[in-house]
Amino acid sequence: MTLLVIAYLGGVLTILSPCILPILPFVFARAGQPFLRSTLPLLVGMAATFSAVATLAALGGSWAINANEYGRLAALALLAVFGVGLISPRAASVISRPVVELGNRLANAAGKPGAVPTVVGSLMLGIATGLLWAPCAGPILGLVLTGAALKGANLGTSLLLAAYATGAATSLAVALLVGSRVFAAMKRSLGFSERIRQGLGAAVLAGVAVIALGLDTGFLSQLSYASTASFEQQVLDRLHTAKAPEQKIATAGEADAPAAGSSAAPFRSELPAEGRAPSLDGAVEWLNSPPLTREQLRGKVVLIDFWTYSCINCIRTIPYVRAWAEKYGDQGLVVIGVHAPEFAFEKKIDNVRQAVADFKIDYPVAIDNDYKIWRAFDNSYWPAHYLIDARGQIRYHHFGEGNYRETEEAIQNLLREAGSSASASDTVSPEATGAEAGADIRHMLSGETYIGYRQAQGFASNETMRADTPRDYSVKTPSLNEWGLSGKWTVGAEAATLDMANGGITYRFSARDLHLVLGPDGAGKPVRFQVSIDGHPPGADHGADTDADGNGVVTSTRLYQLVRQSGTVEARTFAIRFLDPGVKAYAFTFG
Repeated sequence: MTLLVIAYLGGVLTILSPCILPILPFVFARAGQPFLRSTLPLLVGMAATFSAVATLAALGGSWAINANEYGRLAALALLAVFGVGLISPRAASVISRPVVELGNRLANAAGKPGAVPTVVGSLMLGIATGLLWAPCAGPILGLVLTGAALKGANLGTSLLLAAYATGAATSLAVALLVGSRVFAAMKRSLGFSERIRQGLGAAVLAGVAVIALGLDTGFLSQLSYASTASFEQQVLDRLHTAKAPEQKIATAGEADAPAAGSSAAPFRSELPAEGRAPSLDGAVEWLNSPPLTREQLRGKVVLIDFWTYSCINCIRTIPYVRAWAEKYGDQGLVVIGVHAPEFAFEKKIDNVRQAVADFKIDYPVAIDNDYKIWRAFDNSYWPAHYLIDARGQIRYHHFGEGNYRETEEAIQNLLREAGSSASASDTVSPEATGAEAGADIRHMLSGETYIGYRQAQGFASNETMRADTPRDYSVKTPSLNEWGLSGKWTVGAEAATLDMANGGITYRFSARDLHLVLGPDGAGKPVRFQVSIDGHPPGADHGADTDADGNGVVTSTRLYQLVRQSGTVEARTFAIRFLDPGVKAYAFTFG
C-alpha cells in the first residue's frame, strides 16, 4: 500500500515537471467542456494507455518497443488533425474530408457551435495522448520501473504504474477545472471564444511539433532533473520512514544490568524499532566469509549494505562502509554487503568477486542474485543501509548517498547499547579517489541515462532506435542531456552492442564527472577506445580510466570514469569512439 501511495504522489508531482508541458495543449483543448463526457474520458484514456505501454516497455520484448513507436506516429497524426480542426474546420476539410471530420468530431462533435463532445471521442484523444506522454524518470518513477525489472511481470507492477498515471491525471484534472473557469470568464467578458479555440489549436500543433522533434525528452527532461527530483526524494524518504513502526524500545537494555556495586544505568538508544531483521538465507553464495545466520549474528550490531558493483552511488559509499568495518569491527560491528544485481552481467559471480577485490572489500558479501534478501527487507534502493541491533531488530535505515555522520552515530549508539565500552568519537573521513570520490552536486545538471531501449531517454541520433536489430546510426551535436549513437549498433533491452569497429557515442552533459558502464563481448576480448571533449583530447579533464590523449581499454564489464573536469564545470560535448567491435554500453552516470 505504501508503494502505491508513493507512486500516486509521484504522478501528482508531474504537474510541476516541465516534461508535462508537451501534452498540456491536448488536455487544455478540452477546457470548458462537460467534465463527465469530455475531461474524465480523456484523462482515463491517457492514464490507461500510459500504464499499459509502460508495463510493456518494462516487461516486454522488442515488439512492444516497436509497436509503441508506430502507435506514437499514429497518435501524432491524429492529434495534428485535431489541432487543424480546432484552428479551421473549413481549411481542414479541404485537406481530407473523411479524416478531418473524424478530427472535428473528436474536437467538439464536428465543430458545430453548441455541440457536445462524445465520450468515445474524448477517450480516443486520451489514448493518443497517453501514447505520446514520456514523463521524466525522477526518483519515484525510477523506483517503479526498477521494481518492475526486478520483480518481473505481476499485478503489483501494473498497479504501481496505474497509480502513477492516476496521480498525474488527478493533478491535470484539477488544473483543467481551474482552467475551464478562466476560459469561461474570458468568453463572457471578451466574447472571442473562436479566437480562444484557434489559439488552443495552435498550441496543439506546437505540442505535436515538440514531441515529433524529440524536444519533450531532451531539453525539458534536463529541466525536470533539477526541479522535481528533490521533491520526489523527500516523498520517498518520509513515506518509507512512516511505514515502519515508530515505537521506542523500552526494554532495550533489560539484559544489560549494571555490574554489582555499580549505580550506572545501561545505555539505551533513542533509535526506534522498525521490526525484526529478516533472514539472510537467500544468498546464492558468500564471498569473504562462510554463510552467516541470524543466530550467529545475535549479540552483534550488523550493518547491511545493499549495493551493486556498477552503481556509481554505491561506489561512492564504499569508502565509508570500508572505514566503518575497519574502525568498529573489534567493537562488535559486523558489516555485510548484499550484492543485488541491476544488470545481467552483475549476476556473474566471477565479476562480483573481481569487483570485491578491486574495491578492497574484505567484509562478508552475500550474493543475492535471486533478490530473496532484497525482497525480505522490502528494499527498493541502491545503495541502502540497514542497522540491526544486538537483539536482531532493525533500528535505522538510510537510502542513497550521504548522511554518513548520522549513520556512523547510529552505529556508535547501537554498539554502546550492546555493551561496548567505546565512547563516541569523531566520524570517519576516508580518502576517496577516482569514481569513489563524492559527487559535485551543485554543478551536476545531468542524471543517470540508460542506453538499452527498456529505459532509454534523450536519444538523439538522426535515425529512430530499432530494438534488437542491427542498424547504422548517425548523430550531430546533441542538445544538453541528449545522446546518440554513430556506426552500426544493435540496441538491446539493457545495452547497445557495437557490430563494427569505429562506432561511437556522443553525449552533451553538464557535470564534473562522466562515467559509462561498458563491457567487452562474450569472448572477453579487450576493446580499445578514444575519448574527446568538445572535439579535442581531454587533457587535464581525463578520467581515471583514460589518459590525457583520451585513450583507454575496456577489459571487463564495469563502470569506467571517462571525464573529470579539472576546472570550471560547464556543459561539454563528450564523444567516445571504439576502435574494435563488440563493446556493450549500458548506462551513463555523473558526479
